[in-house]
Amino acid sequence: MDPVLLLVVVVVTVALVFDFTNGFHDAANSIATSVTTRALTPHTAVVLAAVMNLLGAMLGTGVAETIGSGIITTPQGTDGLGVVLAALVGAIAWNLLTWWLGLPSSSSHALIGGLLGAGLAAAATVHWEVIGLLVALPMVLSPLVGFVLAYAVMVLTLWTVRSFPYRRTLRGFQLSQTISAAAMALGHGLQDAQKTMGVIVLALVAGGLHEGSEIPLWVKLAAAAAISLGTYAGGWRIMHTLGRRVIQLDPARGFVAESVSSAVLYVAAFVFHAPVSTTHTITSAIMGVGATRRLSAVRWAVAGNIAVAWVLTIPASAAVAAGLYLLISPFVR
Repeated sequence: MDPVLLLVVVVVTVALVFDFTNGFHDAANSIATSVTTRALTPHTAVVLAAVMNLLGAMLGTGVAETIGSGIITTPQGTDGLGVVLAALVGAIAWNLLTWWLGLPSSSSHALIGGLLGAGLAAAATVHWEVIGLLVALPMVLSPLVGFVLAYAVMVLTLWTVRSFPYRRTLRGFQLSQTISAAAMALGHGLQDAQKTMGVIVLALVAGGLHEGSEIPLWVKLAAAAAISLGTYAGGWRIMHTLGRRVIQLDPARGFVAESVSSAVLYVAAFVFHAPVSTTHTITSAIMGVGATRRLSAVRWAVAGNIAVAWVLTIPASAAVAAGLYLLISPFVR
């Protein structure tokens, strides 16, 4: 087999492995609140999340095009494929480490960090203006928007239902969480599966098998299937952190956190084509709804550990990717 074609096959396979790890790493994003409030059973929640991830992955390509052509411009041939391969391994390594530690870090930023690290090591063209506008700015704004909006919507919701019968209202929010969990999972597929699509297209372009940033149908289907299978495999360690250790959630707060998070994901994907972190968005929304009880209700020490993982994600995955590229570069140039 032609060496370039063989390397393309390897890179695409590793990209789908990353997509799978993204699914089980981020499964908690869309189902932790619903499971911990007992709105859904774990099995039902995982199946629902897998199906909605599959549908979400097929809804658009804006985020995929940003990842595929907006972060770096890779060299052609095996050198470019080596860059993509190193980026993916760096992201996978960070995903597995934070999954093992039970920390809800961002798979999106791990992938972007991997692309940056490998790209810099290879002296590839890095599009800093795109990174600043569509990566750095949303990375800061999405958690802030998630927190503030969730807090405001939760206050409004509590005021609206203040005179309603408690048990009936509780049951209503539990039923509503089925919808909000589905919306969150759809947003996760819309955001995270598209990032893998973009990386696969990046590899195809580097290998001379594709031109432009348009996403082929088979790439959409493969990425959608991989993230759905990963979601079905579950992410119980991280679910425990999001659903219980940050704040003890009730159905009303779970519904609001999921609804606000999904709205932020949709706007980012459809309006700005920005690859925001589903993890950052839902975690900050959970903190926002929890703060409506009282600020001390949020376990800020746990939140601090999560914030450290957030800060380290891009440089850590970049360092791994850069080191791996330097290791394999003699064999791919």
